[in-house]
Amino acid sequence: MAINGAKEKVKNILYKIFNSIWFPVIICILIFFKTILFYNNTIAINEKINMETVLGTMYFTIILVCFLIILPNRTRIISSIIINIFISFLLFGDNAYYTYSSSVLSIAQITNLQYGQEILSTLPIVIQLKSILYFIDIVFIIVLIIFRIIKIEKKVLKSKKQLIGKCIVGTLGIIIFCIVGVKYVEKSKDNSFNKDIQIRQATILGYHIYDIENAITIKSNTKYKNYDDMIKDYNELKVDYDKKYGQERYPFKNILEQKNIIILQLESIQEFVVNKEINGKQITPNLNKFLNENIEIQNMNMQSYSSTADSEHSTITSIYPMENGMSFSKYFTNDYDDLFKIFKDKNYHTSYMHGNYPYFWNRGNVYGRLNLDDLVLMEQFNDTSEIINGYLSDELLYKQAVDKLKDYETPFITYIVSASSHTGFTLDGLKDRSKINIDVGKYKNTFFGNYLESANYADYAFGIFIDELKKQGLYEDTAILVFGDHNGMNMYNEEMIDFLGYTDSNITDVDLKLNYTKVLCGLKIPGIFNLKLEKPVSKLDIKPTLAYMCNLEDGFSLGTNMFASKGFVCLNNERIITSRHYYDENWYDIKTGEKIDLDNIDKDTKELLDEYYNYMKMELEISNSVSVNNLLKGK
Repeated sequence: MAINGAKEKVKNILYKIFNSIWFPVIICILIFFKTILFYNNTIAINEKINMETVLGTMYFTIILVCFLIILPNRTRIISSIIINIFISFLLFGDNAYYTYSSSVLSIAQITNLQYGQEILSTLPIVIQLKSILYFIDIVFIIVLIIFRIIKIEKKVLKSKKQLIGKCIVGTLGIIIFCIVGVKYVEKSKDNSFNKDIQIRQATILGYHIYDIENAITIKSNTKYKNYDDMIKDYNELKVDYDKKYGQERYPFKNILEQKNIIILQLESIQEFVVNKEINGKQITPNLNKFLNENIEIQNMNMQSYSSTADSEHSTITSIYPMENGMSFSKYFTNDYDDLFKIFKDKNYHTSYMHGNYPYFWNRGNVYGRLNLDDLVLMEQFNDTSEIINGYLSDELLYKQAVDKLKDYETPFITYIVSASSHTGFTLDGLKDRSKINIDVGKYKNTFFGNYLESANYADYAFGIFIDELKKQGLYEDTAILVFGDHNGMNMYNEEMIDFLGYTDSNITDVDLKLNYTKVLCGLKIPGIFNLKLEKPVSKLDIKPTLAYMCNLEDGFSLGTNMFASKGFVCLNNERIITSRHYYDENWYDIKTGEKIDLDNIDKDTKELLDEYYNYMKMELEISNSVSVNNLLKGK
């Protein structure tokens, strides 16, 4: 009887709380702590959450309470639950996406839901056990409702005084929401390319408010609305670059004139696998041999923390990609001085090959508009007997690609995109797993172990590609540029850190961030051997570099010749990488990983860092305006 009495007492307490203004208060407190959990899992992994972020989050939750308590009881309860569910899923989605790409979701990415299969393949890397904390309270409330431990009661206000009090509180909440919301949206606009800063200054909720507003007013938010204003600043920037960084460090001008060019983009292959062994065997022996014999570009940085399509966009246009895949999905009708255009103007045979269907990342439309003599996608390959993770296997792709290349008129330029080492890294569909010739040991059946096996298979297929080129007499006199498209592993993967041999005493956050951005890259120039290029370069530099070596006018390009003296690169999320410094909200010394105190460094260094920052902002403003407003149309 005592137990039943206690149960009834607890039930009555829950019922009273559930049907009082304390329920939305409790819900908003839970939302506040979930948001703090999100910060701890993302922007605060290696840096404490600043008080501004915490207070801003508190402001938003207090305003939410003010809004909820003015509602009638039943509406208040239902609204509180719905808002809790919505924000929990939003934070979970932001957390998962941040784990994968070091960025948060944007409303613009809603169109990417069509790529659900690819999105689902990333789940093993992004789902963490602690993610249950975003939903455990919701499950608890639902259970209470289902088992009728609590129920929603329709209440009527007992007096006008209560009604007036609620209206006053609600009105104040809405006014404060408008003031605070505008304040935080304005903060986001000041750092529109760096989401980490937006979140720190405007909170994750303020960021999403700005993101929605920006999606609606994106054209008006661009700096340049017309071509003339943009090109004036662009020309000044290029003149400045040529004056300061135009000095040629290698005699490669026109060295590839009328030579065949192969650009090979490898899926998810980062730089850290190069020349590495596991249990006595090289992970990428064929790529190692290629890099050691030719030009190893040791500091190639992916231009975007997101998709394969972004890598292709920055490579062929030499401008920055936009939000994950947006350049391909939304702005595919834009005009650019693209790679194929400048080579077609010099009578090269142009082609693009990828073992996927034309709808994926909108490639059929994107490449269908470019100056291509041959667009070769899944339907154009005769042998599709081996499909790995939904894509034509690298081995079949390369064999049939070479078979097509041997019949092309020369000179030709072709862009080939591999996919077997795609995220999931399970190699589902690979018929002969003996083609994986490494033993990943303790990493077996882990995400990282699967990644190493995928990289090893990609390397095996690359060896087949080189052999086929040699058999057809296409290797010796052909230039081959090979690079990874983007990261495969997330920035803080513990097994990767263990594999690299880092310890707490010798690894810095800067080391991990740079490891994350660097992808494998090598270049074969006939007659040039055993060269190492150590300075930072990016995908934007590929088009102007090839133009420089092939005696072409590269047209509109934000990149520069990677064999000249420019020693810094910018990424599309407001990061800057130099040989000595790294910028990510603050400047850091790459060697020590320590934050640089700008008030206590020599004047020349400070001026140099300020110059890099100003160049970065100008490049991003120009690039964003060109993409959003199609400023190169008809040029």
